[in-house]
Amino acid sequence: MFKTTNKILENLAAIANQFKFQGKVTNIQEYGNGNINSTFLITIDAAGEKHFILQKLNTKVFRQPELVMANMRMVTEHIHQRLGHTSLGEKRPWKMPRVLPTQNAQDYWIEPNGTFWRAISFIDAAQSFDTIQDTQHAREIGYGLGMFHNLINDLPTEKIADTLVGFHITPGYLRHYHQVLATTNITKSPEVEYCLQFTRDRESWANILEAAKEQGLLPLRPIHGDPKINNIMIDSATGQAISIVDLDTVKPGLVHYDIGDCLRSGCNPLGEETQEWETVCFEPDLCQMILQGYCTIAKDFLTNTDYQYLYDAIRLIAFELGLRFFTDYLAGNVYFKVKYQSQNLARALVQFKLTESIESQEVTLRGMIEDLK
Repeated sequence: MFKTTNKILENLAAIANQFKFQGKVTNIQEYGNGNINSTFLITIDAAGEKHFILQKLNTKVFRQPELVMANMRMVTEHIHQRLGHTSLGEKRPWKMPRVLPTQNAQDYWIEPNGTFWRAISFIDAAQSFDTIQDTQHAREIGYGLGMFHNLINDLPTEKIADTLVGFHITPGYLRHYHQVLATTNITKSPEVEYCLQFTRDRESWANILEAAKEQGLLPLRPIHGDPKINNIMIDSATGQAISIVDLDTVKPGLVHYDIGDCLRSGCNPLGEETQEWETVCFEPDLCQMILQGYCTIAKDFLTNTDYQYLYDAIRLIAFELGLRFFTDYLAGNVYFKVKYQSQNLARALVQFKLTESIESQEVTLRGMIEDLK
């Protein structure tokens, strides 16, 4: 039971009660380790669902929160409808969060001071991990992303707002990089020189996915936008993927962005923040298991052309993130949070080294992808 004398908890309880649920709030605690939104787990005295998530949306990051919620409502309702009318949910259990309405049947509640709140149902008896535990976990990560893509593949992209215009558009990041170069006095070091040369060597190739999209070779589809491995929930009893969460970044895009980002985050055992950037390696066995899990269900909608660009997606998204980190370092760390001045340079080196490792395994990775068809 939370202490009613604690003003912060009292305020949170009052906010929670703006939303419609069965029961009485009995406990409130901070939840998760996200660095964008403020998240709380609400426990209620009820016969059915005993928890839900209360979140304060960061409107400095999500400047159109109403559209974020409209997307979330659209996607989750579409998935629940598909699960009720197809055999997808019968093959293996799959759950999706639901947007909980306010007492006035709205998808969100705004405090008088403008603070934006929402409530989401809680996926119980499941957990997520920041790193891949083993090859079976890797396969489940791929399955989870594939299941999500399969369930939303038939949702028309024109119904989904693009709340992150320019996200994953590598040529746009390159243009910004050159603008920063032109207006910044760069302090040269061996690491900076490496990043400058690394970027120069890959500029002509960086538009490969966008060019394919413009030529009609790769279609726009609904995507998650941020399918890091800790956004895929694993059933605590079975070890199987059971849900995907953090739907704020859902938007129209290429599924290749999601696949590349999932593999980039999942196949680097040392992680994004390692100081041992020279030993960073892209792990092909993890990649193979993630792709196998993904394609067991995504093969229902992937085309031959989709497969042809999978290697490019794996390579490009790692390079793109490195470019974004390096640009931010040159600009004075204005976008990504840092704990020390050169942290974004260190992050860029990790992603560029990961890109090098991917490039050195091109034949292996292309063969792996060919075997998936």
